[in-house]
Amino acid sequence: MKRIEKEDKSKGGIIIPDSAKEKPQEGKVVAAGKGRLLEDGKLVPLEVKKGDRVLFGKYSGTEVKVVGEEHLIVREDDILGIIE
Repeated sequence: MKRIEKEDKSKGGIIIPDSAKEKPQEGKVVAAGKGRLLEDGKLVPLEVKKGDRVLFGKYSGTEVKVVGEEHLIVREDDILGIIE
């Protein structure tokens, strides 16, 4: 998934420097696998799909750089909700 960046200004119009920003906890799913394989060999399909906007935990996932862009690899268990 790719993080969705928030605005650089607060509601009052104050510009927030990069050093004071928190990493966003909202992202857009760029790609999803086929599902999760259970111990008995059954494949459980994922609830999230490409294009979904999701909320995830602050310390969830693994950050990777693909073709110069930062992405986050997250397990479906770490996704808190899908935004509609």
